[in-house]
Amino acid sequence: MNTKEYISSGIIESYILGLASPEEAGILECIMKNNAEVKAAFEEAQKTLEDLATAQALSPPTELKSKIWHKIQQQQKTESHPDTLPTDLAPVKNLSRHQNKKSYSWKIITAAASILLLISLASNVFWINIQSRNELQIAELQTQKQSQNLAIQQITQKLKLFSNPNIHQVALKGVEKHPDSEAVVLWDTETKAVYLSAENLPKAPEGMQYQLWAIVDGKPVSAGMYSIDKDSRIALANIPRAQAFAITLEKEGGSKIPTMENMFVIGSI
Repeated sequence: MNTKEYISSGIIESYILGLASPEEAGILECIMKNNAEVKAAFEEAQKTLEDLATAQALSPPTELKSKIWHKIQQQQKTESHPDTLPTDLAPVKNLSRHQNKKSYSWKIITAAASILLLISLASNVFWINIQSRNELQIAELQTQKQSQNLAIQQITQKLKLFSNPNIHQVALKGVEKHPDSEAVVLWDTETKAVYLSAENLPKAPEGMQYQLWAIVDGKPVSAGMYSIDKDSRIALANIPRAQAFAITLEKEGGSKIPTMENMFVIGSI
């Protein structure tokens, strides 16, 4: 699991809410000491949850606050004039204790609501992360399926080309400098189109490209530039007649004459 996946796993939110196991908490604390990105994500998540808790906190009704303040003022007046209002002292004290209990209850309700909000938020983040991962996995599977379908299409087209009775196959073998290199020229004797299967050639270096040559009356004639997307699928050229074929490695875009020292394979018809 990389850093981004770890951050999006929901462990940071669980840690902030006190829901993480001791093992998870220990791992996160260790990672935060050594990973600035995770530490920054923790601080951001902590600030976000605190801001949300503050924004969603419940406040006691204004009317109730006014009543409590009024009773407190009455109690203060009673305490400052014990001789004139001795009979009101006990009710005011009882009322004050009663109102304090109410105020304390509102604080409990507010705190509980804030905790529930944080838990709900963490749950939403957790499920959103799961959904995002699922969507990512689905996208990856779809990409893999598309790649597989394309590969199947290419194989099917290649098999169809190789099984065509009009196709004459010319095997090209590696020269002394490249003994392991191989290629096959597929020459349509009816349309004179030339295809090339060169999967066994080394990957061309950056800025270089393989060029196919037809040997006609002892002279090399360019038969097109090869690329992987053309392999056994797209005709490189039309060659009415030839005695042999060869492949050289040239600068990208091709050359007018073959670079003989860069010849990889050759084969006669």
